[in-house]
Amino acid sequence: MTRKIRYGGDYNPEQWPEEVWDEDHRLFTRARIDTLTVGVFSWSLTQPDEDSYDFTVLDRVLDRAAAEGRSVCLATGTAALPPWLARKYPDVNRTDFEGRRHRYGQRHNFCPSSPAYRRLATAMAARLAERYAAHPALLAWHINNEYGGCCYCDLCAEAFRDWLRDRHGTLDALNDAWCTAFWSHRYTDWAEIEPPSALTEHWRGPDHTAFQSTTLDWFRFTTDALLGCFLAEKEAIRRHDADTPVTTNLMGMFRPLDYHRWAPHLDFASWDSYPPLDAPPTWPALAHDLMRGLKDGAPFWLMEQTPSTTACRDVNPLRRPGELRLATFQAIAHGADATLYFQMRASRGACEKYHGAVIGHAGRDDTRVFTEVASLGRELSDLGPVTLGARTPARTALLFDWDSWWALEISDGPSRLVKYQETVHGYYRAAREAGADVDVVPQDADLTPYDVVLAPVLHMVRGHLATRLEAVARRGGTVLTTFLSGRVDAHDRAFPTDVPGPLAALMGVRVDEWDARPPEFVQPIPELSAEARLVFELVLPRGAETVATYGTDFYAGTPAVTRHEYGDGEAWYVATALDRHGVDRVVRRVLDRHGLLGPYAGHPAVETAHRVAPDGTRLLFLLNHAQEAAHLTAHATATDLLTGKRTQEGTALTLDPLGTAVLRLQ
Repeated sequence: MTRKIRYGGDYNPEQWPEEVWDEDHRLFTRARIDTLTVGVFSWSLTQPDEDSYDFTVLDRVLDRAAAEGRSVCLATGTAALPPWLARKYPDVNRTDFEGRRHRYGQRHNFCPSSPAYRRLATAMAARLAERYAAHPALLAWHINNEYGGCCYCDLCAEAFRDWLRDRHGTLDALNDAWCTAFWSHRYTDWAEIEPPSALTEHWRGPDHTAFQSTTLDWFRFTTDALLGCFLAEKEAIRRHDADTPVTTNLMGMFRPLDYHRWAPHLDFASWDSYPPLDAPPTWPALAHDLMRGLKDGAPFWLMEQTPSTTACRDVNPLRRPGELRLATFQAIAHGADATLYFQMRASRGACEKYHGAVIGHAGRDDTRVFTEVASLGRELSDLGPVTLGARTPARTALLFDWDSWWALEISDGPSRLVKYQETVHGYYRAAREAGADVDVVPQDADLTPYDVVLAPVLHMVRGHLATRLEAVARRGGTVLTTFLSGRVDAHDRAFPTDVPGPLAALMGVRVDEWDARPPEFVQPIPELSAEARLVFELVLPRGAETVATYGTDFYAGTPAVTRHEYGDGEAWYVATALDRHGVDRVVRRVLDRHGLLGPYAGHPAVETAHRVAPDGTRLLFLLNHAQEAAHLTAHATATDLLTGKRTQEGTALTLDPLGTAVLRLQ
């Protein structure tokens, strides 16, 4: 098969009579489909009871794929329990936040600490690997599906205590980390510790807790508990298949799981993109860059996207003509080496029967959706291997940190209205719309490749991060952070120093007080012609210069934005939640200092992304997210790989509405 971007998606032929499969494959060929994800929810089919396995249907599915020249991403099918397992071993059913033991139903319904679940899920993975490791259709292993959710049963409570012993070592260390002198919570026996839930430390839901450190450790434990399930299945596969890459489909900016802890264990990152209905195009772009950053910039797979509509929301709008193509090329622009759909053929029943599919219930090849999918398949075939393995040459980094996300949003005070994702996205969007390529990286990433490091709401500062940020500025780079940064250590304890804690020396400021107001209160920031809301820190410069000030209240005229020369570089501190215009102005000043404003920064609807192929070919993606044509002046001589058209530097370059160009730069 010609090397190209993998194209296909979730295929569930077991939901349809076998005579339909012939038509499916005929249509797959028309649409240039080369990759099928199969077996995602097949456990009850492949193991009808504990003592028997039946791979008859799966054999035929893989054999047919191989005969048609298609590859298979084979799932272990362990994300949804078969009914017999839940009945025979009740401890596999989850206990919820309110303490209710669930009965059988839905999916993601397993307790990660259940010995029965672990034993039977790993046995299934081993059986599959033993049977299919050498199958000619096998391309990759897909463990479980969209891991998520918590269990609060007694098994998980005991596993949590074991996890805490490993993390803290002694009860004295745990009591210190959790500040248990507060409210007479000092523990004298590990057995006294309970999972934080509606029956223990929480009220008004999972984000309202009396002991943030306890809940923070619970979030970390949940990440590790589910990761343990993944690793057990991966180990079972590796006993029979040492080489085929293993992944699981992540969910982008998914708060419950810290994907940075998963990253070392994935052979490649993959994720499912279903952005919020009102999300701007930079929202999925941020998630793409986050997924690319999990594996140090290596390409990822877009494992799922809808070809037309979702079904799980109250309202499920249809993708307009051209939107699917644009979203697909956006994923490729940000590092995707595969673009797959959910789903290939529509389900006939249950909760996803109205979810979008490449092939509808009637099996037609003349629908608008199928026609768009097929047209895109031809384009990807024509594009060939040029983007495979290409890297992003970013000089701007954005720090994304799950611990800061959790700690910020479970904190009592100063404002529960500050949302981590929204704030981080605001700075990412400003950088992207200014034309900068951005790597989204964890706190422990190597920062030496970057001229600019954006670290908004860096609530928790761990390890030697502050020193490494100082090194960025000392060598001439720029570091930007914001309000509510540098507040707590790894245990969610306030630093016993001036705010912003370990970042204070770099930022050249001291913060003694902060004012939180309801969203309707607006604080003008005159120097930026901007407005601010929610949180207003009162900044005392300690070496920093004032860039912009507050316009009202008793702290009018005091700094809202500061800049501090540090070594050969500088550090910016934004003490309030600026509006979009204010964030844009600050970020563009930072980028401009390093020559990082893009050539099309005056066209905010035109997204740009650079990639460099393994052979050194330089690619520039231009994506027009507007419903009107974008009229540009070409900044370089280039050839559009989608049309073959050559454009000279300085000449007119037009992008159609929702149009895309993939330019090979000369």
